[in-house]
Amino acid sequence: MAGRQRAVATLPNLMRSLRKDSHKAPNQPLPSLRRAFSLYDQINLIDNVPEDQLRFQGYTDTGFTVNRVQYEGSLLCVGNLLMSWAPKKFSEITPDSLSIFQLVRPIPEILILGCGRYIEPVDPEVRRFIRSIGIKLEAVDSRNASSTYNILNEEGRIVAAALLPYGVSS
Repeated sequence: MAGRQRAVATLPNLMRSLRKDSHKAPNQPLPSLRRAFSLYDQINLIDNVPEDQLRFQGYTDTGFTVNRVQYEGSLLCVGNLLMSWAPKKFSEITPDSLSIFQLVRPIPEILILGCGRYIEPVDPEVRRFIRSIGIKLEAVDSRNASSTYNILNEEGRIVAAALLPYGVSS
């Protein structure tokens, strides 16, 4: 019994000495897997895109900012080629206004159509024309169209965008 009492009495001292002697690991939080694999974080961290790669950085009611340059009016982007585009309102988008896609090689896998402020139903004739070339068509508002273009272009996909300024509405 005396041995047991002595062991119980020395236990707190033993515990204290072990705590002092143990080396303390730095208190660093573990990396978050959610953050490491979040698409949003990856996209926002890609600020050093190649100079020849188009990247939409902003928009206004009358135009867009692409690679730190302000552009007014509608834009047509194919791969990393950017050009002014004639349509000023959604009703002016015709197969004729998209005829450049008959010449472009390689053929983009998708055309993102920025309809302005609101999503608009695409004329069946325009849909047929784009489909006949072998391109998929996605019509969204211009803000989301420019973001989608950035994502697909950064992935290295062959993508095109035809964008009306965000301030355009039917």
